[in-house]
Amino acid sequence: MVVYFRDPKGLRKFPNMSPLSGISNIPFMMLAHSGARSTQLVELHKKHPVIRTGPNTLSYGDARAIKDIYGHNTKCTKDTSYVITAGSHYHLADVIDKQDHSRKRKVLSAAYALKNLELWEHKVADKTTKLIRHFDQCCTAPLPAGSKIVPKDELTVDFRAWTNFFTLDAIADIGLSEPLGFLDQGNDHIVCKRPDGSEYECELRPALYQNARKQSLLVWPYQWYKLIDKVSNVIPFYGRMGQRAREWDGIPVELASRRWKRYQAGEKLDDFFQALMENKNGQAHALEWGEIVAEVSIMMNAGSVTTAIAMANVLLQLLKNPSVMAKLRAELDHAIDDDDEDPVVSYDTVKHLPYLRACLDESLRLFPPTPHNLPREVPSEGLSIMDDYISGGVSVGMSALVAHRNEAIFPQADKYVPERWLGEEGKNLQPYFLAFSAGARGCIGRNISYLEQTVLLASILRRYEFALPSPDWEIERLETMNWILGEMPVKVWRRQLSKLEP
Repeated sequence: MVVYFRDPKGLRKFPNMSPLSGISNIPFMMLAHSGARSTQLVELHKKHPVIRTGPNTLSYGDARAIKDIYGHNTKCTKDTSYVITAGSHYHLADVIDKQDHSRKRKVLSAAYALKNLELWEHKVADKTTKLIRHFDQCCTAPLPAGSKIVPKDELTVDFRAWTNFFTLDAIADIGLSEPLGFLDQGNDHIVCKRPDGSEYECELRPALYQNARKQSLLVWPYQWYKLIDKVSNVIPFYGRMGQRAREWDGIPVELASRRWKRYQAGEKLDDFFQALMENKNGQAHALEWGEIVAEVSIMMNAGSVTTAIAMANVLLQLLKNPSVMAKLRAELDHAIDDDDEDPVVSYDTVKHLPYLRACLDESLRLFPPTPHNLPREVPSEGLSIMDDYISGGVSVGMSALVAHRNEAIFPQADKYVPERWLGEEGKNLQPYFLAFSAGARGCIGRNISYLEQTVLLASILRRYEFALPSPDWEIERLETMNWILGEMPVKVWRRQLSKLEP
């Protein structure tokens, strides 16, 4: 409280999120426990462009701040939250030092380069084939005309789960040439090893999601986080999340070990791991084992979670907006050869379809898979953000959800309007699109994500009809750093394709 009234960093001029936000992080921790942190920040930022969410943290809601905080030339760095949640080694997403980040990005950019999409498309096609094989088995009779409610026994597919199996299988193949087999077995059970060599079996998705959830609830008082994290395990609510987190710890180690053995045996495979180990000339990068495991961990995490969330969201929005679905299907039908019997649509056929991309981007805008504000630390000399001088060491950030629901930039921000991304209007909106973050720390895997989303969505919309339990049905959303989505039961049946007009 003394520091609050002394106000050495000049933060008291900004409105508080709650009366206690200037002296404690507890109000923000309570907000995080609501599971709708960013959703509530959207409402708060309708009144205030800048809000003090903690003694040393500011949340921004004005789009002008994006360039200052996340732009290519910003002097801001990732803040202390990335340090205290990191493992023994940093990976590309949590490394703070700019030189170390540049080194890592140079090593990994070859793996994630746009030209590699052609090499990896067959892996995405293989996983799409497996998902279609399962959906074919789940098809029911068409929904009767005029019917709005689907009987429970006809909701044969949990679209959320199966697209997550898809993204996990795909990134494991793209990254490690590892056949996880989740699409084949219909679950995410995986066998791993503890440090003592003993084996254990767990479900990958709960292990990954609950690890992130616990961090998102407790991380905010940075200087106390390590202690709070340990002590909280005596409380069953947090203890269960801690147990899942320990299960996750063994998964990247196990997957990296499997691929390392193949690399040591001389296998040269077209995947992320090969690019991680050596450059295109065969020169070794000589990374420490901890760094290799860290990069495998973030690849399996960020490379599967966000794309799976995006896939569930876009189908949900299309089913809730039949006119948009009809327009998209018309574009797909005219682009795809009507005589093509391959159920998997090639990426080359649909990658430049403007309305398909607009539908994907509008879904990413409406529900960005990572709504978390990705906090940045102001440099020691301070920085001007939106013409306000901010003292060094202050954590600043903007939630993608807050940015995307700004009515001044995105009119009818709560509505699904893909047309906003077409033509010049769409190009003008790109600086305010934060689904993959922005600037030098933007998501390096966005091209892979678009490849997977585009091929899968085009293929299943071409082949199937879907129906939600009811027109007003909504998926459960729990915000951590990403969204944790509930089940998405859908009815699925084969689409009747008629010959197109010449």
